[in-house]
Amino acid sequence: MHVTTQGVVLRSVNYKESDQILTVLTQELGKLTVSARASRKKGGGVSAAAQMLVWSEMTLYEYNQRWGLKEAVTNWEFRGVREDLDKFALASYFSEVTDQLTPEQFPVPEWLALLLNALYALEKLDRPLELIKAVFEMRAMCLSGYEPLIDGCAVCGGVPDQPQFHLREGVLHCKACAKELASGSSLPLCPASIAALNHIVHGSSKRLYSFRLGQTAQKRLSDVCEAFLLTQLERGFSTLDFYKQITAKPVLT
Repeated sequence: MHVTTQGVVLRSVNYKESDQILTVLTQELGKLTVSARASRKKGGGVSAAAQMLVWSEMTLYEYNQRWGLKEAVTNWEFRGVREDLDKFALASYFSEVTDQLTPEQFPVPEWLALLLNALYALEKLDRPLELIKAVFEMRAMCLSGYEPLIDGCAVCGGVPDQPQFHLREGVLHCKACAKELASGSSLPLCPASIAALNHIVHGSSKRLYSFRLGQTAQKRLSDVCEAFLLTQLERGFSTLDFYKQITAKPVLT
């Protein structure tokens, strides 16, 4: 059986002398494991499409309940991301999160749109990497069933006074109301970062990056989104560690 679909490569592993095993998030079939024969040969017919984070039209064939890549036409290489180490490291983190949270062989168009929009934002939009990262992380949590409650204080129901976000419960609360919640860490927010959080959680997927924040509000949003994801998933990501390592500001002595 042959199938033609659009897909983006989430991960690639070298296999044998010139092959690769790809993890591909496709439009119609969801996430697939695909064998790409001779894809590491220079000038090979599928070598460009078999690279990580490349978006292509792929013709796949099924054999012995496995998928193979017969041919491919590259749609978008996201070259601006691939040639910038900071952007590529962050995009690799997005890819690892997507791979971790999406099921095998089940269409997830919302996830595909989220990843492609994030890659487009990295390449084309004039937005800080910190903001793009925060948007992806929180929206990924929403798609995975961890949508936070941020309409008001989860305890008193009012507009939060000295607002904080509870990482384990995923709720907004007043600083003074923290004692009424289950044990766990909370991080501070401000009106601007709360408005941004509302935009990410409830806004249109086509306008996720249509806002800007001041430095303080952006830092608070970024801290909350990353910590919420790591707390809920109860795991770390090697690609996130690498991104932080290469983007860390040098300590002045």
